[in-house]
Amino acid sequence: MMVMLSPRSAVRRCASAGLLTLALLGAGLPAAAADGPQPDLSRFYRQKAVWAACEGPDMPKDLQCAKVTVPLDYARPHAGTLDVALARYRATGDKRGSVLLNFGGPGGAGVNELATEGRQFMDLTNGYDVVTFDPRGVGRSSPVSCGEGGDEASAVTNENADLGHPQVLLEKLRQAAEECARHSGPVLPHIGTVNASRDLDVIRQALGDDKLNYLGFSYGTRLGAVYAAQFPDKVGRLALDGVDTLTESLSEQGIAGAEGQQTALDDFLDWCTTDVACPFGKDRRAAGAQIVGVVHSLDENPVPTDFGGSFSGQDLVGAIGQALYSRELWPSLERALASLVEDGDARGVLNFSAGGVGLPREGHRKDGGLVAPDEVPMDNLPAALMAINCADDPDRPAQARITKDLKELRAAYEEASPVFGRYRLTQVLMCYGRPRGTDFIRDRVKDVDSAKLLLVGTRGDPATPYRWTVETAARLGSSAVVLDNKGDGHTGYSSSRCVHRKVNDFLLYGSLPANGSSCPADGND
Repeated sequence: MMVMLSPRSAVRRCASAGLLTLALLGAGLPAAAADGPQPDLSRFYRQKAVWAACEGPDMPKDLQCAKVTVPLDYARPHAGTLDVALARYRATGDKRGSVLLNFGGPGGAGVNELATEGRQFMDLTNGYDVVTFDPRGVGRSSPVSCGEGGDEASAVTNENADLGHPQVLLEKLRQAAEECARHSGPVLPHIGTVNASRDLDVIRQALGDDKLNYLGFSYGTRLGAVYAAQFPDKVGRLALDGVDTLTESLSEQGIAGAEGQQTALDDFLDWCTTDVACPFGKDRRAAGAQIVGVVHSLDENPVPTDFGGSFSGQDLVGAIGQALYSRELWPSLERALASLVEDGDARGVLNFSAGGVGLPREGHRKDGGLVAPDEVPMDNLPAALMAINCADDPDRPAQARITKDLKELRAAYEEASPVFGRYRLTQVLMCYGRPRGTDFIRDRVKDVDSAKLLLVGTRGDPATPYRWTVETAARLGSSAVVLDNKGDGHTGYSSSRCVHRKVNDFLLYGSLPANGSSCPADGND
């Protein structure tokens, strides 16, 4: 899943020191790691967030920033640390603690998103500080990068790739993985949702909260579910919107994603070809063929950008995918595509590109400190997306298996979507040459014994299909409560007034809708 974008934006003091140490050690232990001696994490759990004005000329004046320090490796907490960037809007009503937001991705930088789109969460300041963070490897928190490695991986799935000699293609993937490791620094082996969830608990304590109140979108629902499994006794009010799968492999997720985005593109083209300003004319079938043609043309001859890099067909596919997350973006997408097709001007579609398009660079610091806002690599979002998804997935097919299946796999992705298939397949293949990911999510995130969790699924979601909400709720067990949003678009909080109100009622007042209740398609009561 890509980052969740709204329609308007393309972690008590005890009676004695001995009791304090024991309490802090206990707070830092996931439920699944209770056996055997555990590392001493007390110094991390003694932190308190210190807030100040945020860096950067475009930051809202009422937005405050801070950081927390977490272990690079929780198994060896003295082997290095990294800082995690935080931002908040302060509570305006009677404060009862904080609510943490994760906007999705994986790879979405929370601080920038809250800065640009925080106003839609102002209702929550009636009871909470509204807080977000850049997860490890993302944004200012030791950002990862792949240098030119992403280009190497794209070559494996292009239409001219020599599938008769897949060993050559797999060598390119191995080289891509090496490039990502070289550019990303020491955080890369310790990236992923399991460690991000442990960071989340350190943040909870640093904010002075006994329980975690949380609103996660898209990938953020995976993070929330993992937290509930690791720290069930620390769960306060968790709302998960646009629910991710906990069991499907990356290849299965890729097919589902390609199919969902193709359906959303078809809906967009159905609308566009009835509008006089549509750059593809009024012939619906021809319009679909033209989109495919533009993608292929840009893959063959990318156009230069103002950032000093180039804009390829796969960059266009990523931009279109972002724009399709909400119908409210369709007119803007139509105008951007018209500028591209009619004038060769890519600036409009660049506005939809997640993370920007330009020259990647190494942004991490050797001491694990926060990087400056203008030192975040331009490819951080896609690089982090790949790194986190691969770290979360235990499947690593051997070379022989990939060699045998590559041609069929590409055909299956192209059948799922002639536009998004190659883009999604590249994301899956990028895990080749990387260490095997954790099996914790697939094997251990189930039957969660925590406070109630609100899961919101949207029937017409192009990125996280509604069936994932039903499947994840069944897997989490009796703690899960499902809200069925009958609308479409990726997630419901920003597009449905009904979902927005019900999520706020739960977070602010603890009022849960009945399990299986719904919100109407138009977002009205």
